[in-house]
This record gives sequence, structure tokens and C-alpha cells, in this order.
Amino acid sequence: MEIFFQTPPLWIVSPFVALLLLIATGPVLFPGFWHHYYKHVSIGLGSLVALYYVIVLGNNVLPIETLAEYASFISLLTILYIASGGIFLFVDVESKAWVNILFLFLAAIFTNIIGTTGASVLFIRPFMRINRYRLKPYHIIFFIFIISNVGGSLTPIGDPPLFMGFLKGVPFTYTITQLWAPWLVAISCLLLIFYFFEKQNTSLDEVDVSAHYSNKIIISGKRNFIWLFLGVATVFLDPNIFDTLPYIAFHGKKISFLRELVQLSASFFCFRYANKKALQGNNFDFDAIKEVAFLFIGIFLCMMPALQSLEAFAVNQSDSLVLSPSLIYWGSGFFSSVLDNAPTYLNVMALILSNKHLSLNSIADVHQFMQTDGILLLRALSVGAVFFGAMTYIGNGPNFMVKAIAEQTGVKMPNFGKYIWRYSLPILLPVLVLVCLLFFI
Repeated sequence: MEIFFQTPPLWIVSPFVALLLLIATGPVLFPGFWHHYYKHVSIGLGSLVALYYVIVLGNNVLPIETLAEYASFISLLTILYIASGGIFLFVDVESKAWVNILFLFLAAIFTNIIGTTGASVLFIRPFMRINRYRLKPYHIIFFIFIISNVGGSLTPIGDPPLFMGFLKGVPFTYTITQLWAPWLVAISCLLLIFYFFEKQNTSLDEVDVSAHYSNKIIISGKRNFIWLFLGVATVFLDPNIFDTLPYIAFHGKKISFLRELVQLSASFFCFRYANKKALQGNNFDFDAIKEVAFLFIGIFLCMMPALQSLEAFAVNQSDSLVLSPSLIYWGSGFFSSVLDNAPTYLNVMALILSNKHLSLNSIADVHQFMQTDGILLLRALSVGAVFFGAMTYIGNGPNFMVKAIAEQTGVKMPNFGKYIWRYSLPILLPVLVLVCLLFFI
């Protein structure tokens, strides 16, 4: 039986807002300070909110449940990140439009198996190597659009917002059955636009470099594919799916721990026995996953009052609040593009369920919601949160990671504003409008 606690005052949402604004502006406005102290800021703000719940509100239930969800979230990302980082993919073929389109399309499919983080780590370097004689910023931009964001919308593993929904009770098969059509439209449109960019790239028109390509595809660290598939398989070790699995009973909920132990153990052994040459070839380190781990523990804790406030608002306004698929699509999309798409997904999902007098914190309520026509709103939310993550560098974690890898190889990437004005607004936004017209009007 679910226990209801006092709704916190609105001002306690301010640490959540502050943290997201700092994530958005810190790397751009004060990179030195942010690089050294982001972990302190995140943990400090998260601890402040958690202590307020425990000491002032007398509610230790929600912080503990939130930390359990965080553990599930970060343990999956860790095994996917480490396993994909230990696979060195050497693709040495001539750079042609059809080669790049095929590469991006296949990588987009594979993204749904190892997630946008794992796919971005695994595929960005071979993609740049294919285009090493004609590499332009638009190659990296379309990679961010397709692999780091849109491509991962067919499974809960594909993108963090969808995995958060899975943890809350959304069925695993929901994404592929409901999102395949928007996925196919968006991927096809982006690849078509990419083709026209490719035809305008005349860097090699007067130079024959075909002899410089060996037409070989070499994969080092192949055994890491086993670890990847193991990481994917552990998603199903959920006591809410299989009653026979052990769990921690806590205030009427089943808290998983076996899945997380298996994932973290696999991460240790995967790195311990990884192919060292593959790790070196990928310049593998733990910086990216450490940043995600530190930032998201603050995000998870800070967003607790935001979720509760949205639920309270929706309940109080349930008779007058009208939610449409297009409103949810654009609303979740806008906030996903300027904030982080995972907490945006959870906040809007809480709003949708509360509008139906249901709670996001109850898996039974989520299952009940999936049987109503409200599933159309969830479809709009899922597409908006994932697709719009590509609108800015801060919309999804892998965006900045891909940008940093490209800049390390000498690619002059556009700054924050130029990325938006030169690429996402004129290229990605029309595709998002088309998706809305076809599926959410």
C-alpha cells in the first residue's frame, strides 16, 4: 500500500532548477570552475533536498526509493559504457555517400541494443576514420542527431528517458510497437538531408585517395560483445516481472538488487579482462561515465519535489487541464532540448498520470494507465523527449561526449549557438514538425 507524505513547498524545487541551469551553462560560461566542482555542486544540491525530506518532512521513503532507481539507472549505463569502450572497430573503406548512409542506419539500429551512450562511444571513431580525408562538422552533427539521440527510441535500453519509463513500469515492448513509425520517418528524413550534404562535399573531387583504403573491417575486443549482451539481458532481471527473483520489500514496493549486482560485477570483469589494445585504440577512460554518475545522482534527488509538485498540480487541475498529444510532444520536446531529457520525461509523465488521478510512484497505476487512451500521450512524450534531445549540446549526455571526441581529432565543431542556428533549427526542427503533423495532430 502506497504511503502519501506532505507535498513539499514550491521553493524546494529551486535546487533542481539551479542544477539543470548549471548543467546547461557551466561548460560554456565557466568551464574551468565547472570541470573541477560539478560533482560537488551536484551532490551538494541533491543532499540538501534529501536532508529536507528526511529532517523537515519526515519522509525517508521517497529518498530511498529514488536512490534505488538511480542505482538501477547508473548500473546499466556502466556496463554498456565499459563493454562498448572495449570494442575497437576499424572500418577502412572509401568515403561515399551510400557508405555513410548505410553506416549511420545500421548504427542507429544497433543503438537500441547498447544505448545512445554505448553506440556513441563505439561508432564515432570508425565513422570519422571512414571520412578522414573529407571530414566536416556536418558529419559529426548528423551523427549526434541520428546515433546519439533519435536512433535509440525503439527499446528502453536505447535512451535514458525510455529506460526511466521502464523502471516506472512501462512494458519493455511498448517502445518498438508504438515508436517504430516516428523512428523510421525521422531517420529516413535525416539520412535524405545528409545525402544532399554529402553531394555538396567536393573535398576529394580532384584527388584520388582510393588507394589509401584497404577495404578492411577489423574488430578488436570481440569478447566484449558477450558482455554487452549480458548487460542487455540483465534488464529483465526485474522482480516486478519475475516474482521468483529476490528483492527488498520496502513500503509495498519491490526494490531490485540482483540485477544491479550482476551489472556492476560484469562491469568489473569486463574491464579487468578487456583487450588492452582495443581500450588504447578508443582512448578509453572513465571520465564520461563518472560525469554522468555524479550529475545524475544530484538530478535524481533534486527532482523529487518537482515530481511531487507536478502531481499535486495535475490532481488539483484535473477537471480543467486538457492534455493533447501535440502539447505533450512540443512541451516535453522544448524542455528536453534545453534541460536534460531523462528528468523531463519523468516530470511530464508524472503530470500525465496525475491528470488521470494515477501516481508515477505506483507501478500498478502505470500498468493501469497503459490500458487507457492516455497511451497516446505517452507516445508523444517518448518521441518528444528522445528526438528533441538533439536540438542542443545539452539535450542528451552523449552529445557533448561526441563533440569532445571530434575536437580531439582536430574537427572544428560549432559552438553552442552556432550548433542551434546553423544545424538544429534549419535541419532537425523541420523533421520534428513533420513527425508532429503525421503522428500527433
